[in-house]
Amino acid sequence: MARLAFTTFAIMKKPYGDPEVHGFEALTPAVFRHAENAEGFVNRAREIDDRSELTNFERDWGEWGPFTVPSFYDGGFTTATDTRASTLSLWRSIEDVKAFVYNGLHQRALAQRHKWFRTPNWPGYAMWWVEDAHIPKWSEAASRLEYLFTHGPTPFAFTFPEAFDAYGVAIAKINFLPPGAPQTIDNESQPT
Repeated sequence: MARLAFTTFAIMKKPYGDPEVHGFEALTPAVFRHAENAEGFVNRAREIDDRSELTNFERDWGEWGPFTVPSFYDGGFTTATDTRASTLSLWRSIEDVKAFVYNGLHQRALAQRHKWFRTPNWPGYAMWWVEDAHIPKWSEAASRLEYLFTHGPTPFAFTFPEAFDAYGVAIAKINFLPPGAPQTIDNESQPT
């Protein structure tokens, strides 16, 4: 059975530790716990070391591979300059991811994203199907975001409004977004 890989990517207005992004940093652990308890959650990339003094670029991510970001990241790579926020996770279905993203604590954090993140001109997330035993790598997530940016949604990398099933067949235009949300993916409707 295939699983859904889901990656998010955003660039913060200020580096980690800056008061302007404190609200985001304070919410992150609770949002991760909420994801881990969500229906359909399978696993997420997490560091396997306890070296919190290191950046994500220096930490050991185990089977998820070395930490990598898309080529459109223009921020720093040190603890004083790192401005990216990214996640990589596995889910059972598109509906499960959608329910997590647009409800509860994550939805409340998403509603505040303009306080913490730059307005993107790149995809803020991508989804793709993987074989059941496959653990996506950070490099794979970066390449899927880059592909989506260049080519738009395809079975290789897609979005909620333009999704594909595990066989690569386009899913009928089902309303994957919450009531009242824009029905196209633009800079205002991207999860981060």
